[in-house]
Amino acid sequence: MTFRRDDFHTAPGTLSRWYALAWVLFAAAAWTVRRLGARQAAVFVLVGSAAVAATGLLGPPRTSTDAYRYAWDGRVQAAGISPYDHAPEDPALAPLRDRWLFPKGSACHGSDRAPVRPAAEPPAPGAHPRTDPAPDHTPDTPSSTRKTSDHTRGTSGPAESQCTRLNRPAVHTIYPPVAEGYFLLVHRSAPSGSTLLPLQTGGALLSVATTAVLLAAARRRPDPRLATARAALWAWCPAVPVEAVNNAHVDALGVLLTVAGLVAVPRRRVLGGVLLGAAIAAKLLPAVTLPGALSGILAMNSKTLKAPENAGSPASPTTRLRHAAATAVRPAAAIVLPAAAVVALGYLPYVLLSRSSVLGYLTGYVAEEGYETGSTAADDKNRYALLRLLHPAPESWALPVVAAVLLVVVAWVLLRGDPGRPWRGALVVTGTAFLLMTPGYPWYALLVVGLVALDGRWEWLGLPLAGVVQYVTARAVDDGAWVGTLGYAVAGAAVMAGWAVRALRAASAPPPPGPHAEAPDDAATPGSPPGSPATRPRRRRVPR
Repeated sequence: MTFRRDDFHTAPGTLSRWYALAWVLFAAAAWTVRRLGARQAAVFVLVGSAAVAATGLLGPPRTSTDAYRYAWDGRVQAAGISPYDHAPEDPALAPLRDRWLFPKGSACHGSDRAPVRPAAEPPAPGAHPRTDPAPDHTPDTPSSTRKTSDHTRGTSGPAESQCTRLNRPAVHTIYPPVAEGYFLLVHRSAPSGSTLLPLQTGGALLSVATTAVLLAAARRRPDPRLATARAALWAWCPAVPVEAVNNAHVDALGVLLTVAGLVAVPRRRVLGGVLLGAAIAAKLLPAVTLPGALSGILAMNSKTLKAPENAGSPASPTTRLRHAAATAVRPAAAIVLPAAAVVALGYLPYVLLSRSSVLGYLTGYVAEEGYETGSTAADDKNRYALLRLLHPAPESWALPVVAAVLLVVVAWVLLRGDPGRPWRGALVVTGTAFLLMTPGYPWYALLVVGLVALDGRWEWLGLPLAGVVQYVTARAVDDGAWVGTLGYAVAGAAVMAGWAVRALRAASAPPPPGPHAEAPDDAATPGSPPGSPATRPRRRRVPR
């Protein structure tokens, strides 16, 4: 029903109510699956993941037009052209336009259409081509304010108005290289004449593949039954069929690579770094999970500083500091360097083949979203909504505060994080960034959903709900800023309540029965690397 009803342009309130009902059913199902055994739950979670994802295929995108840009970038690359060189409305790409992505005439009526310059037609026989540009075709004029001329340059008859389904047709693409490679792959694999169904199908496959990775990782956890049930927090979450499948956002690819990378990090650091680098080269946002991949690295470093020498004279402070630095640098380099190498190698072919910057519209997008100091868009888009409650007009001071808070959180993760559970530190850093910056696009929070499914701290699921409230529900009221602020405030309160409850439980829990007892999956053992005596059960010695 969510995908069959009107979209958020025509009935945002109705869409919000159906979406809320879907979340209630999801909560009930996720709670119920915890009663099943590990094998039975795995079957339910995987089959349910496919069924829930399939609902996103029931209609066209409901709340976003980004997938049309994905399809266009794939088509441009298939023609042998760098997607970073031309904006979609550039006349140089006119031969690639079709009526699906670039409608004409009466098909241009709609809230998701943007006007573009019509493709130039060959001059009529005997006509002299104009050499002076028409005033309304000036390249510096924004496409949103440019009026379509009644006559095409060099022709004597009226030209049919043309528009596009692509958002921001006057700017270059913003997507990183792995995402662009994915767009090209889907375009090459799609049947001729297909529209968005191949991209939506790709989103469904990515979401089910993420579920499979979560289930495979659950088998190696101390409590596989509980870890298997947690996979449902991704597999059945309504945000997945809405954003990953129906809207076909490439964020699903970034989540899959991030989850796989964090699962691999405790045992195979280089492989984990490679996967995290690919995730960053798919969506950039997964870069905030890198501190989580380095969880507890400073704790091991501090132990090295305090450890006495086993033999000989005690080492000097300089020697210990040098040894501690080397101890911290080696594991960090094993993750960060492969990640950086993958990002660099991903961009390299496009740098060599493109005449324009491969960053595309990235800097312009940051300013447009209100994340530049002093930007007026921050107020219009309700960015820094929670900081705005503390002091008005945070546009001039929010960025230093956000940077300082995130630096403290990252330091805590590096010092107190659990190396055996890097997803926990990644969730804390990512969730804190969301609460501070309050982004308005709910598909960004797909990353949070994937991390919650790994860690089990369900209270962080308030973030994707807050994104929906700010993006969809706020449209149903006249002044929707307070609605988005309220959504993020409730999400922040839920996180604090969850933290308090877990702290009280940990304080009142009885001590473990013995020094060799294995810590439960939910217990925090800061600074204990995987395979260390603090994280593995010891074998009892049997007398010969």
